[in-house]
Amino acid sequence: MANVDIFNLSGAVVGSMDLDDKIFGIEPNKSAMRIVVLNMLANRRQGTHSTKTRSEVSGGGKRPYRQKGTGRARHGSTRSAQYVGGGIIFGPKPRSYSYTVPKKIRRLAMKSAFSSKMADTKVVVVDALDFDTMKTKNMVSFLKAIKVSDSALVVLGGKNENVEKASRNLPTVKTAFVNTINVFDILKYDSFIMTKEAAEKIMEVYA
Repeated sequence: MANVDIFNLSGAVVGSMDLDDKIFGIEPNKSAMRIVVLNMLANRRQGTHSTKTRSEVSGGGKRPYRQKGTGRARHGSTRSAQYVGGGIIFGPKPRSYSYTVPKKIRRLAMKSAFSSKMADTKVVVVDALDFDTMKTKNMVSFLKAIKVSDSALVVLGGKNENVEKASRNLPTVKTAFVNTINVFDILKYDSFIMTKEAAEKIMEVYA
């Protein structure tokens, strides 16, 4: 098992913790992570795009000119696709882009995301994360104490309003819970910070 240090709010090491190699030490499967990320992005699409066919646009109904004798191509309507203001051929219509990915692939992708962060030494475990007030400077001070200067995903073991509100004004920091973390966010944010409680829950869920 991989052994990591446990920090407190001041950035001091107060202990250590073993992380399960079956979750944080596997060979990352890039294909599984890609499948899950594409699935998440597809499921987020609204699918409300719409274009009008020639039967839906206004106008037309009469030949622009007679069929024979003009030397020009024959046309039955000014609302055909080749005319300005005409209908769209095979244009997008409202539809759902969502689809499901097998559970085993989703679990493999999560473990791969955890392991990739561990391999990059971007995993930080905190003894406990709680602030007296919900001020942004509290989160800024905490990140500075544990020497995290890039973007970070902070995973909490339970709901904590002070920590959540202290983070939401920071565009490079996002808070999440064990049941809301996903592959996209893990890969998007550089550092993966979790409380000791959250780490134990992750190992319990993905064991």
